[in-house]
Amino acid sequence: MDMSVKPGDDFYTYASGNWIKNNPVPAKETRWGSFNVLRDFNIEAVRGLLDDAAINKNAPAGSVERRVSDFYKSAMDSAAIEKLGYTPIKSDLQKVNAINSKQAAITQIAKARTEGEGSPFFGFYVGQDRKDVEVMIPQFSQGGTTLPDRDYYLKDDARSQKIRAAYNDYVIKLFTLTGTSEAQAKANADAIIKLETELARAQMPRVEMRDPQKTYNKLSVADFSKSTPHFNWKQVMPMMMVTGEDTVLVNNPKFFVKVDSLFAATSLPDLKAYLTWNVLKSSVSYLSSDFVDAAFAFNQVLTGQKIQTPRWQRMSQLTDRTIGELLGQLYVKKYFTPAAKQRMDQLIKNLVKAYEQRINGLEWMSAETKEKALAKLHNFTPKIGYPDKWQTYQGFDIKPTTFYANVKNGDAWDYKDMVDRLGKPVDRTRWGMTPPTVNAYYSPVLNEIVFPAGILQFPFFDPNADDAVNYGGIGAVIGHEISHGFDDSGSQYDKDGYLRNWWTDDDRKKFVGLADRIVEQYNNYTVLDTIHVNGRLTLGENIGDLGGLNAAYTAFKMTPEGKSNKKIDGFTPDQRFFLAWAQVWRTNILPEAAAQQVLVDPHSPGEWRTIGPLINMDAWYEAFDVKPGDKLYVAPEKRIYLW
Repeated sequence: MDMSVKPGDDFYTYASGNWIKNNPVPAKETRWGSFNVLRDFNIEAVRGLLDDAAINKNAPAGSVERRVSDFYKSAMDSAAIEKLGYTPIKSDLQKVNAINSKQAAITQIAKARTEGEGSPFFGFYVGQDRKDVEVMIPQFSQGGTTLPDRDYYLKDDARSQKIRAAYNDYVIKLFTLTGTSEAQAKANADAIIKLETELARAQMPRVEMRDPQKTYNKLSVADFSKSTPHFNWKQVMPMMMVTGEDTVLVNNPKFFVKVDSLFAATSLPDLKAYLTWNVLKSSVSYLSSDFVDAAFAFNQVLTGQKIQTPRWQRMSQLTDRTIGELLGQLYVKKYFTPAAKQRMDQLIKNLVKAYEQRINGLEWMSAETKEKALAKLHNFTPKIGYPDKWQTYQGFDIKPTTFYANVKNGDAWDYKDMVDRLGKPVDRTRWGMTPPTVNAYYSPVLNEIVFPAGILQFPFFDPNADDAVNYGGIGAVIGHEISHGFDDSGSQYDKDGYLRNWWTDDDRKKFVGLADRIVEQYNNYTVLDTIHVNGRLTLGENIGDLGGLNAAYTAFKMTPEGKSNKKIDGFTPDQRFFLAWAQVWRTNILPEAAAQQVLVDPHSPGEWRTIGPLINMDAWYEAFDVKPGDKLYVAPEKRIYLW
């Protein structure tokens, strides 16, 4: 803490100032905060598990330990990877090079995603139909670009220009590394960036993409094909391993009209350059160090990161991403106790009870809508720690000597596993995150809140800490995920996960009015020189924080400590609650990473996540005696009371 600062003037610095001063961003990172500290702890834990598995000579073939160890071993065999250079992708490159017609190009566009060769032109996945949630449906989405956001292609400020120049160099570099002449590589880069810029122009901005109604467009395959004369989806979809489906969801139909005309207008050599680029960029991390270094040089410009993340860390994370439910079994055995699961069960029950109280106490909401909101709240499914049913990755072949093949087999297995869900009942036991992940999520179509074992550790959660610390930490995270069911987007889904309205018109109007005030509040926060928080993009997460912290505080007040005034370390229970919240969000971030975060991340930066909810909470003013004249003071009638 930095006690020289008045809490009412700058609570972020008061709660975390000395930590921020003494914990600069490590050279291998782009930001450093409580999340990163815990992620670092977890990645070290994972490394220990992988090292143990690697030296376990008795693990039988096909066992969890052996499969995890074989994958990691292949990933860490840098001598073999160096020797191979770009040999692993030569056949993929030759396949693209052999394309001799537009029809053959369409085949590559379709098949690339089934074999882990990128997602040229558009995104595709299989998921629940938001308006018919018992049904899995093929879903097409805008895509085809490489830079993290469309704005990087379209904005002309100095920052965007610098990133585009570095991107151009990166494309040229990867082509020349695979034997293309400098002149041809430059021509390829021009064609690729020109094509991607047009794709970016056709994409909807992120803020619009947050609207679940706007992105819900159900089309018959025949009608979808009519809008894209060059893409007959009845023929293209089977190449993507999707058969027997007559209906699809498309998040931006206009984008696909544009894709079709761009495809028609682009010469075959330029299309081949773009498809080659998709192979290169999707495999660059798995090739020799000259490729990996080229990718990092570009990433440095994008994020400001000083040195490359150590190989063991990158490969531990890759193992988690590829076979996370095998690795997860080893992780929870060692790092997640039944007692922690039990304590979480109790915390979630208390948070639901607190949310119920808060909904019942809302002055702006009618009894009719309250009844539906409570029905939704009581229909939430919590998942804690790890899945009840582990994924076995049956049919995924892993060898200790073939790194690139392992990664490709993983991508292909993953894709096939996804399309295999079509025509089957929705599997409600599946998880969208692996057990070691330091994060949590809410799924509107499943109406579930999910907390992987990875986040259930200090500073978010400590079974031995007092309630103030746990409710200000993991309690607020639980409340945050519940609030996503009631944010600007999640509130459009009913208790069963269907995208359908359950509000009276009047209540919805009041909700939107309050949400607009939250947008305005965050729009006023400056992140970097002229860059402000995008209050509209971050609205869902800001509602999550405001609703979550309020609910966590209400739940905390039900505990014996919450009802007492007994000080610990000189701080009252309420003060400790708010300090725990603030210290979860303390962060140092590089300016380049901060600029990128504002464009692509729906979360506000740490400082504003800390302060944004607090200035709307009467209890915070009382706990720290914040008075008119203090810089953060907001008059009671101007505070925003949403959930």
